[in-house]
Amino acid sequence: MNHSTPTAEAVQPMMAALSAPQATPACAMGVAVCIHGHFYQPPRENPYLGAIERQPGAAPFHDWNERIHHECYRPNAFARILNDQGEVMDIVNNFAYISFNIGPTLMSWLEQYDPQTYQRIQEADRQSCDRLAGHGNAIAQVYNHIILPLANDRDKRTQVRWGKADFKARFGRDPEGIWLAETAVDYPTLEVLADEGFKFTILAPSQAQRCRPMVSDHDGDPDWHEVGGGQIDPTRPYRCYLSGINADGSRRHIDLFFYDGPISRDMGFNDVLGSSHHFAGRIGQAVRGDHRPNQLISVATDGETFGHHRHGAEKTLAYAVTKAFPQQGWTVSNYAHYLHCHPPTWEVILKPVTAWSCAHGVDRWQDDCGCGGGGGWHQRWRRPLRDTLDWLRDQLASLFEEIGSQYFSDAWATRDNYIHVIHHRSDAVIDDFFAAHQCRPLSERDRVDALRLLDMQHHALLMYTSCGWFFEELSRPEGTQILRYAARAIQLAGEVSGIELESEFVRRLSAAPSNVGEFQDGAGVYHQLVAPSQVGLEQVAAHYAMSSLFTTYRPEQRLYAYTIRQQDYQLQRMGPLSLAVGQLQITAEVTRDRTDVCFAVLHLGGWDFHCCVMPFRQRLAYRRAKDAVFAALAQASAAQTIVAINKAFGQALGNHTYSLQNLFVEERHRIMGLLSRETLQRLDQLYSQVYRDNYGLLRAFYRDGIAAPQELQVAAEVAIGHRALEGLRSLETETSDPAVSPVQRGAIYLGELEAIAHEASQFNCRLSLPTAAGILEPLIRRALWQVLQDPNPDTLGADVDWLCRLMGLSDRLGLGLSMDRAQELYWHHLNPWLQHVQTAPPHQATALLKPLVKLGRALSIDVDARLRVTNSLMMAQPQQLQRL
Repeated sequence: MNHSTPTAEAVQPMMAALSAPQATPACAMGVAVCIHGHFYQPPRENPYLGAIERQPGAAPFHDWNERIHHECYRPNAFARILNDQGEVMDIVNNFAYISFNIGPTLMSWLEQYDPQTYQRIQEADRQSCDRLAGHGNAIAQVYNHIILPLANDRDKRTQVRWGKADFKARFGRDPEGIWLAETAVDYPTLEVLADEGFKFTILAPSQAQRCRPMVSDHDGDPDWHEVGGGQIDPTRPYRCYLSGINADGSRRHIDLFFYDGPISRDMGFNDVLGSSHHFAGRIGQAVRGDHRPNQLISVATDGETFGHHRHGAEKTLAYAVTKAFPQQGWTVSNYAHYLHCHPPTWEVILKPVTAWSCAHGVDRWQDDCGCGGGGGWHQRWRRPLRDTLDWLRDQLASLFEEIGSQYFSDAWATRDNYIHVIHHRSDAVIDDFFAAHQCRPLSERDRVDALRLLDMQHHALLMYTSCGWFFEELSRPEGTQILRYAARAIQLAGEVSGIELESEFVRRLSAAPSNVGEFQDGAGVYHQLVAPSQVGLEQVAAHYAMSSLFTTYRPEQRLYAYTIRQQDYQLQRMGPLSLAVGQLQITAEVTRDRTDVCFAVLHLGGWDFHCCVMPFRQRLAYRRAKDAVFAALAQASAAQTIVAINKAFGQALGNHTYSLQNLFVEERHRIMGLLSRETLQRLDQLYSQVYRDNYGLLRAFYRDGIAAPQELQVAAEVAIGHRALEGLRSLETETSDPAVSPVQRGAIYLGELEAIAHEASQFNCRLSLPTAAGILEPLIRRALWQVLQDPNPDTLGADVDWLCRLMGLSDRLGLGLSMDRAQELYWHHLNPWLQHVQTAPPHQATALLKPLVKLGRALSIDVDARLRVTNSLMMAQPQQLQRL
């Protein structure tokens, strides 16, 4: 029996089989519908760590990416179609039916966080290519969502080239279209898109100025139609002519689609997505009755509308694209396929500089235009912020050209190709990159400076992410984030050139007034919210030193964006004191910068830490320093040990000292939890004692219908919750052996947990079990995999009963577990299992079907509907099925 737990790689092929779309005729006539989702999240990583730190506002999730992923990205990759009872009738990959772009920075995060969803999105594009004659649903996006009309030509081109290269690396093909951040466009931007080979982009109807039928030799010169008020017909593509001539003598151009503005607004702000019936009805209102042989109903909205902004809208979308639209005779298509089938017959002229979310051109990202304001706050900070960043960009560009000429044959072409290193920072990729772009053989030190220059330019692009200007206040997370990118670029510039840019940058930033009194201006925001987040290699060492008291590190350990090699380490504990001294080699993974440091850290107990870090110079000097501090510890004196640390490693040598507060936030919180554990254990024991001593009294209160005293109620909830967590941990431990069925090993603990749940119900306890889902959900999936993948006919009924009881704990303990992945696992196995039943003798078929149906119903799967469509099975076993 194979009891291994399914991996993402193992599950991916089975996921691809869930409701794969059927091929569409090459160029169907009539009404085509294209739903475009712009999926994007602003980059949130700490630029010094390469990781997103905890964002309390996203609780109970770690950060906003994680929260929106669980509400939108994964639900759209595995969208449910439900029956009237809320049971799953089908699981659909919405990305296989809609046009979409996903920001490169978001795709990078998805690839790391949920490879299964990431692969499901890639598979959706391949399926749409198969369905639509080679034209996939995915289109590219400007790399990090900058407002292209406000960028200089060089940055425009790099942003577009990076977006194109990122797309090709992920989807294995060249993109035909591209999404512009905020649909911000001007003619120079379109020129760049055409130069880079893009066929089309998508705009708002308000961005068109005039249009007319395309000029032909037979029709003369048609009149222009003024459509500057948003009246352009969105049911056809348009050609936008640009300056210059193509190699074949034709006029340069790019084709444009204009989404249906009213429907798109209704999707975001009205109840159109409340049901697929409403959605299809609203789409139907846009169908033109002028008897044209074909027309495109195209809508565009933030992809996060489907599930995050509008809870459950991914289900509406799934039913609409697979059922409701086809029932109307509409073809579900995408822009590239429609353009291939129906090239433009009209041309268009655009307004000079526009975007879909600003009524004042692109002033929302540079001026106090009123867009995005609220609560009486001004946006006078926008212009000084952009001017300051433009100044910094130009300073960094000069440094890049001057110093980069010492390393690169063409500095700006090297930057354009740096995207391949960003994708994969392996030694082999970096070697190939330098082989292609260096102007001479580079030493290791040269390579570090060259990579610093390129990372400096990377952050100089990231600091223009549009979200920094979008909202009402500079000190919001979005504004703070782009300033963090600027600070990182400044730090890298200083490391490679020795030039100090921060003072002038902050001085210029002080001209940006904040709406929040405690900051006053941009300089205050920088000093209070940006500067504290800066990290150097010395702080990485201090983090390692303090956390090493609570973690056993490997000789070579990856810590965020750094690799740490432990050259020496000694830990000694004496009473409440813990002293560690070590020597480390730290390498920054992005720049390959390497440094050798040594440290001493003393934990005095509780929250008190004293840590010093200094450069490693000589082995003899390090050994003497190490001996000195351990000699002081031998006196069992915290004061003498601190003095010795300061003298040998720290303040006496001009080095900084570090405390718990200097730990990176994730590790700081973990250690705070560890330091609190003993106190919490004593409290658990105290509450449990109070509960045991007053159990009879508490029962009397509930028996007589009298509200129990709050103190006794709290004691019951804490005590029972503690027992429930202990039971769950025991169940997890007992069933952790992949070679043994969890059903065989977990029966006793499951019974105990059911008894605890009953006890909690008796006293109306609301249990706080924050870690329970992380234990129970994987356990359910593992047990389900074992039952479905390799069922034992002799124990199948008992195995399914145990699994249903395990799933029932979620409701009984009030855990609110997500059964989505368990449903997907079951759904994959349903058809193969039914096929097996069809070939089995009647008595075996019933024995197999009964547990299968019971399990499906426990998972809220509409098994009966699937059984009804299995006609041969119904005809072979009608009586058995009726009894199930």
